[in-house]
Amino acid sequence: MKLLMQFAFLCSALFLSSCSNGQNGDTVLSAKAFSEKIHETPESTIIDVRTPEEYSQGHIENAHNINWNDDNFEAEINKVDHEKPVFVYCLSGGRSSAAAEKMKSLGFKEVYELNGGMLKWRAENLPETVTNTPTSNGMSLDDFKKEIDSDKLVLVDFYAEWCGPCKKMEPFLKEIAEEKSASVQLIRINIDENMELAKVLKVEALPTLKLYKNQSLVWGNIGFLTKDEILSHLQ
Repeated sequence: MKLLMQFAFLCSALFLSSCSNGQNGDTVLSAKAFSEKIHETPESTIIDVRTPEEYSQGHIENAHNINWNDDNFEAEINKVDHEKPVFVYCLSGGRSSAAAEKMKSLGFKEVYELNGGMLKWRAENLPETVTNTPTSNGMSLDDFKKEIDSDKLVLVDFYAEWCGPCKKMEPFLKEIAEEKSASVQLIRINIDENMELAKVLKVEALPTLKLYKNQSLVWGNIGFLTKDEILSHLQ
């Protein structure tokens, strides 16, 4: 009986070990820890899973761009050495998390994710490389202040075209703006086109809503909300 219990324990341990792909410790790292880990492992590969347009506007040095949303993602990622450490990131963490899970299922031994993506990286003022010099940095902070200078409540929606929850919220945000046009003004800001403003306003995840009254921030939220949940804050 004792031998059977020992055998069962050994099998269980082996199963758990195989499920972890042999990787120990925390694999979702803060921006600073992610940067430090990259420098500690110079033989590693860095993968940016955003779109080429996002990548060109600013990326971590030496990162390779393999778009998570491309149909050929699996074929391209399989070209990367599965035995060496891989660092993966996107803008806010959603796509890189999905990509990391996919990579682990494909047999990658050591995969690290940037918690909060480039938004957190930029918030920490960590260095990035720009492929193409942007023609514009988007809306300035002064312009933003003019936009929220209103007698109405001003609801600001920070979004991105690739953000699933942002797309789900868009229709009813527009409905709210139309139904409550007498008291609420809606401003939608594409974060990919306004990176500097997002950094200044500490927009570090998507979707983000910020509600202003007399130019002062009175409420904010990160993540998906229903129409009724948003309306409850617009009374």
